[in-house]
Amino acid sequence: MYHKLVRDKIPKIIEENGEIPVTRILSDENYLIELEKKLTEEHNEVLGASGDDRLEELADLLEVMVALAKIDNKTLEDIIDKRNEKRAKRGGFDNKIFLEDVRK
Repeated sequence: MYHKLVRDKIPKIIEENGEIPVTRILSDENYLIELEKKLTEEHNEVLGASGDDRLEELADLLEVMVALAKIDNKTLEDIIDKRNEKRAKRGGFDNKIFLEDVRK
């Protein structure tokens, strides 16, 4: 039993392997819930991967992010624009700065 959101072509791949996928189409509400679960799943897979495997997991994570953005009528370009806006205002993580404390 899988009980999880899968990519659109997975049922066809299962069929090509001689198996029968049992699927259903989610309501909008359940789709959001399952995307959020998938976000956590992909996040954990990114943390457990390295090298080319990490790149693949990051791509999976990005696919979930794009799907979540689409729910709000946003696109990958919107995500990138927001990233660039925040980077211009607050910077990125290039300098590896770790904040220990803030004192008055």
